[in-house]
Amino acid sequence: MKKIFIYTCSALFTILCIGVEGVQAQENPDSVVYVSSESRSDYGLPMTDSIVNVAFGTQAKEDVLGAVSTVNVASLLDMNYQTYSLDGIRSLVGGYTGNIWGQSPLVLVDGIPRSASDLHATEVESVTILKAASAVVLYGSKAAKGAILITTKRGKEQPLTIQARANTGMYVPKSYPKYLDAAGYMSLYNEASDNDGIARIYDDATIYNTAAGVNPYKYPDISFFSSEYLKEAYNRTDATVEISGGDKKTQFYTNFGMTYNDDIIKYGEQAENQDLNFRVRGNVDMQLTDWLSATTDAAVIFNNNYIGRGDFWGSSASMRPNWFTPFVPISMMDANNADLQSIVENSNHIIDGQYLLGGNNAVQTNTFADMLVAGYIRYKSRVFQFKVSANADLSGITKGLSFKNTFGIDYNNYYSEAFRVGYATYQPAWSNMNGEDMIIGLTKYGDDTNSTNEYIGDSSYKQTITFYSQLNYIRTFNSVHNVTGNIIGWGFQSRNSVDSGHDGSDYHSLSNANLGLQAAYNFAHKYYVDFSGAIINSAKLPKDNRTAFSPTLTLGWRISDESFMEDMSFINNLKLTGSYAKLHQDIDIENYYMYQGYYDDSAWYQWRDNAMGGWAVVSVRGSNPDLDFVTREEYRVGLEGALFNNKVAFDVNYFNQKTDGLLVQGANTIYPSYYTRNDYSYLPYINYNQDERTGFDFAVSHNNKFGDFEYNIGFVGMIYNSEATIRDEVYQDDYQYRAGKPIDASFGYVSEGFFADQADIDNHAIQTFGDVLPGDLKYKDMNNDGIVDTRDQVELGKYASPFTYGLNLTLKYKNWTLYAMGQGQTGAIGYKNSSYYWVYGNRKYSEEVLGRWTPETASTATYPRLTTTSNTNNFRNSTFWRYNNDRFDLTKVQLSYDFPETMFSGNSLISRLGVYVSGQNLLTISKEKEMMEMNIGSAPQYRFYNVGIKATF
Repeated sequence: MKKIFIYTCSALFTILCIGVEGVQAQENPDSVVYVSSESRSDYGLPMTDSIVNVAFGTQAKEDVLGAVSTVNVASLLDMNYQTYSLDGIRSLVGGYTGNIWGQSPLVLVDGIPRSASDLHATEVESVTILKAASAVVLYGSKAAKGAILITTKRGKEQPLTIQARANTGMYVPKSYPKYLDAAGYMSLYNEASDNDGIARIYDDATIYNTAAGVNPYKYPDISFFSSEYLKEAYNRTDATVEISGGDKKTQFYTNFGMTYNDDIIKYGEQAENQDLNFRVRGNVDMQLTDWLSATTDAAVIFNNNYIGRGDFWGSSASMRPNWFTPFVPISMMDANNADLQSIVENSNHIIDGQYLLGGNNAVQTNTFADMLVAGYIRYKSRVFQFKVSANADLSGITKGLSFKNTFGIDYNNYYSEAFRVGYATYQPAWSNMNGEDMIIGLTKYGDDTNSTNEYIGDSSYKQTITFYSQLNYIRTFNSVHNVTGNIIGWGFQSRNSVDSGHDGSDYHSLSNANLGLQAAYNFAHKYYVDFSGAIINSAKLPKDNRTAFSPTLTLGWRISDESFMEDMSFINNLKLTGSYAKLHQDIDIENYYMYQGYYDDSAWYQWRDNAMGGWAVVSVRGSNPDLDFVTREEYRVGLEGALFNNKVAFDVNYFNQKTDGLLVQGANTIYPSYYTRNDYSYLPYINYNQDERTGFDFAVSHNNKFGDFEYNIGFVGMIYNSEATIRDEVYQDDYQYRAGKPIDASFGYVSEGFFADQADIDNHAIQTFGDVLPGDLKYKDMNNDGIVDTRDQVELGKYASPFTYGLNLTLKYKNWTLYAMGQGQTGAIGYKNSSYYWVYGNRKYSEEVLGRWTPETASTATYPRLTTTSNTNNFRNSTFWRYNNDRFDLTKVQLSYDFPETMFSGNSLISRLGVYVSGQNLLTISKEKEMMEMNIGSAPQYRFYNVGIKATF
């Protein structure tokens, strides 16, 4: 690999020098150097909206080829304040839905692989989404599924400038799950017992006394979502100060920021829950000599999180309301019982001076006790990021030649400081004395323990080292011939402290190393050709297959510059692009050594009719020395333009992407079935499966201005289809094959309603998912074999929406700005299969079960019969539980007012001042709105209302 790199660099460098010198005699003396790549600040030129960040450089927006979308976050913040660096991108970029076509992209911050969550939006200048294979090829294997380039702010040649922001807002819960109270639960559990033909466990007196609230300690009725445990809202506050400035020689930028939030829970130690983030990011650009410049960047991030012990949200979805009493009242204990009084006197945990902690044999510890006495955990993470670059102008060798070298190193450290206390819980025995309930005995579970010291809970670190060098050639000849050439050596390596695997994956660092090559030419910004490629290397593959070349070719044609378009004055710009690429990647090769077979001694060998046995060494996987890269082959056509004096702009891209060589362990269609058994296999991993993705993404915007009023409307989206073109599979029925169906196809059963009676069951195909009774779900026998089993699963829809879209709207009148954005999706399905909907056994009852089937409600029932068993028949994916996932979300509305700058003329300290109010996650429009806005077993979804102020000094 090193020899390839050295020879290629030397050859291309020689060709470039010879070629340039050969044409210099014909060069127009008035020609100018076209500065489009690395950093315009290196040449003392300002960054503008017409400059787009691309792989390893920048480029004039008019010359960008392929599906590249850029959002100017710095400008957007003036009308849409946000904190996360990628907030709202889905409403601004077609084809981006939090990922790219359901695939995770490589995220690069200033060219370094980093997490987007480490950045505050005020630190970001722009975000560029690279969707086309030709746009990401220079980054090698790890970017084969797309890339996101986040570029942070830099200093400018200007006087010292200070910008400050302060925000505070409230998170308001959208909704909470609706569960039955204790009396309702017990009544319906008795009904479930009747359905199963077993004895009831709750008598009428217990249900009556619980409903009447006679004694909440003897007849508990726990409701999690009450004001006893939760606040109506909680706060988030953040503040940021940005300092920048500089002269021709040196420019600097620094961002100081803090974010704080508490929590919606107000009970026990969790009332102290909080997150505190403090961050500092800065950079300096220096012109060291006439030909040498340098940049240095550094960031430090501190995150401190305090969390009281106890799984409140998880317990809210599982703890039955009548299960036990969280508190045992001391005042209701028999005062003459010396054993009880001794327990009280020796307990370490008397709650509010009145209660012991409650529990029972099944719940010896519980979330309420944890929250009150068990302790807390302090999570702490520290991030340090550093980057340095040197840029050399080599025009002394040949005009347009430059060299850049960059080194970056990041440290991420995480650890927790924990405090834990053990505690005892008690189950009371009740008796009625003289007409009053009294505790006459306590059953103890666990013991009180003492602890005075914090301890280190868990810890981890991650180190990432990035290095790249690039030789760039950018030149314009005779004012029309624009030539670009780049040779790039790039690589990074991430090391983690975690080691948990047997396959070698955790012993190896995550690495990427490749040599990038680019040669591009355009004539008068009208005809374009770009050849880019990468020589990549992967240690996940056998020695002879570790290197591959990924080529791409892109052509462009600015149709609007042709003479035959002169009469179409309403067309300001029209450019057609087309590209082909074949990328090699190892992202879909999950672990190292998957090409290597191995043996294991964990098999159990039996003999003498299984009466005896012993441990045996068996083959777990066969070897495949021919295992190779997974490839992404892509064809793409794009059309972008501007119409009517640039009042209408559009960008449409069609793509056809084929992913080939996905790994399977031993194809059933190639190897005989006896090559594998439950505990051993001779089969190797091979490149076999294939996926195809097709569709187009688009972005359309319209802007106009009438006097003091102006507006901009944007509509972006993607129409997308996927197909599993090749699969290793063998089914008896054609309709069950996954090949030819969407990659994300969901399979399940077709529901025919409820069994009405035993005769209905007897006359139907036999269902093989356990015993069925009237009121259970009835499934269609798809292959008419008289049996309903796994062979009767059919495609019911797909999980990913084939059409996703986003909207954004900006209205301005004088100093007022109204900004709104939203996002939507159509065409996908989901299943109501959480514990809120699939209620069986001892699970907590939600309001969904009120529509249960009974003989009396058979014609109107919306839910199967209740059961105390697991009932594997009813609770499996089927059309009964399927729902349409179509939705539109109004994600943000902000109203801003900027005070007239004339107010701050003269010697005023402030030069600009603005205020704004906003709401986030405001509205969901969907038939399934109630379900979509409700979280089960986790903290609720929130609407966020914010007020902020910004000032420039």
